[in-house]
Amino acid sequence: MEFLTNINIIFYIIAYVVGGIPFGVLLAKKFAGVNVRESGSKSIGATNVLRVVKESNPSLAKKLSAATLIFDALKGATVLGVAMLFEVKDATLWSIAVLAVLGHCWSPFLKFQGGKGVATAIGLILVLAPIEGIIGLAVWAIMAKTLKISSISSLSGVIAAVISSFFVSPDLAHAPFVLLGFIIFYKHIPNIMRLIKGDEKAVV
Repeated sequence: MEFLTNINIIFYIIAYVVGGIPFGVLLAKKFAGVNVRESGSKSIGATNVLRVVKESNPSLAKKLSAATLIFDALKGATVLGVAMLFEVKDATLWSIAVLAVLGHCWSPFLKFQGGKGVATAIGLILVLAPIEGIIGLAVWAIMAKTLKISSISSLSGVIAAVISSFFVSPDLAHAPFVLLGFIIFYKHIPNIMRLIKGDEKAVV
């Protein structure tokens, strides 16, 4: 059981568990009395919280969606912040980031189902690679404002963040960064298929 006393292993477990906290599900159930996993896209993220809660309470929907976005972004970033206080290596920090996103996407609290990992990844990247995070966030915001299609906005932001990292931080360990992007793209496969068919709906 010595591995359980290894600081890296401890943070890996914490990252996965904390990353798996389904704030969208909890907030929508607590304040709106709805289960976002049974309606809309059935995702646990901010977009589906907005879509589902809006059907019964439009004014509350925006608040809960914003809260979900913030909490999902903070949960992984908080674990990173604590790990930094323990001065763990960069490789460990990036592993924590990947595991937090995996926790969100395949939550241990939801029978290993979950969201798409976008907000959680944003929070993590803003901590580990702030310039790239800001670039990705800016692209996401611009696309969300103009096209109003969540999947396109999210994927555009991810692409921008990953590509910019090769120019902004050429010495960065790009493998985990690319892996984060791959996970998010994988979780968006249903959205991509709907985009190809022209069935993906805008969030208004």
